[in-house]
Amino acid sequence: MVILFESSKIHENIHNIVFATRSQEIVAKMLIDHIKENGGELSKPEMSNFAKKIADGITTETEEKIAYNKKQFYDRILKPMKNMYMIEYDQNKKLYRISDKFNQMLTKIGLMWMQEIRKPMKSMAQITA
Repeated sequence: MVILFESSKIHENIHNIVFATRSQEIVAKMLIDHIKENGGELSKPEMSNFAKKIADGITTETEEKIAYNKKQFYDRILKPMKNMYMIEYDQNKKLYRISDKFNQMLTKIGLMWMQEIRKPMKSMAQITA
């Protein structure tokens, strides 16, 4: 997944930065809240039940109706969150958890950028060779 942002438009809501659509933001936030409500973990059946609830449709506080079928939920919400390490899946215990590895990855990217800007400049001849 690609995160695109403008520094002047960074919002208070992380989901607004990570997800492209308002409905994705809302569902991702609901998922994180649901995991928190369940002690920070969800089993596979609990995640499946959450996906079913989303497939049936939810109504937001602004009265908009949002629905993702299970495949869309897994492809557009859960899979990107797992790929970015916002959520991790423990294969042994078969549990989904909120992860702090997302922060670690962003820190690593920041350090990579600092290394890049400190590298000596290459000439055009070196770049095209």
